Amino acid sequence: MIELKSPAEIASMHVTGQFIAEVLDELSAKAAVGVNLLDLEHHARHLLSERGAESCYWDYSPSFGRGPFRNVICLSVNDAVLHGLPKSHVLADGDLLSMDIAVSIDGWVADSAVSVIVGTPREEDEHLIEATRVALEAAIEAARPGNRMGDISASIGEVAADYGYRCNLEFGGHGLGRTMHEAPHVPNNGRRRHGMRLEPGLTIAIEPWLAATTDKIVFDDDGWTLRSADGSRTAHSEHTVAITEDGPLVLTRRRSEEKPA
Repeated sequence: MIELKSPAEIASMHVTGQFIAEVLDELSAKAAVGVNLLDLEHHARHLLSERGAESCYWDYSPSFGRGPFRNVICLSVNDAVLHGLPKSHVLADGDLLSMDIAVSIDGWVADSAVSVIVGTPREEDEHLIEATRVALEAAIEAARPGNRMGDISASIGEVAADYGYRCNLEFGGHGLGRTMHEAPHVPNNGRRRHGMRLEPGLTIAIEPWLAATTDKIVFDDDGWTLRSADGSRTAHSEHTVAITEDGPLVLTRRRSEEKPA
């Protein structure tokens, strides 16, 4: 069942989204050479505790995964792209780190992800991250009343193809609001003018993720961390978006993304 949100409920989700944006900006600044992933995890826990926010990942137990997830953020490095289980790993120069976090404040959820390069960037990694960001912005632009879900999905797939990448369709975006995962599913490729009609009040997480040279994935032994099947680098960008009468409203926009006036 798809629950359309009222303007007041979207405003509450926006509060959560802006907190997530601040967390990701702060963690991005802390992700430096020599920093342990567990330091980022514990700093995220501290920020959530200070704000009185609840992690949507803590005790998360989907059909995959080995036991409940007992962390507040997914941290995925290099060829890992989704559901990275935080562990003791010291970031090295050139590492590509993806951070994905979902929290609830006063019963309303938002979800966002960002990929950053630690230390010295590689041109091919910058290209990969850029592809996910451009695909995300194209999908957001398509998230308008009267369009269809396929317009969002096709926007992602078209940008990925333009950049020379293929999309995996096993994991994609999703509805959210009172919980982290609600209907509908938001595929990362599709056909324009197909799928459900988009209506004001729909709130969705749009999350293009790509691997450099494959669209296949494998699980780590931990049952959580998803990696590119061929070991190539990966990147992930995600925003929570509300569809309104006036068009798409990004609820998790970070200050670091804002362009100077």
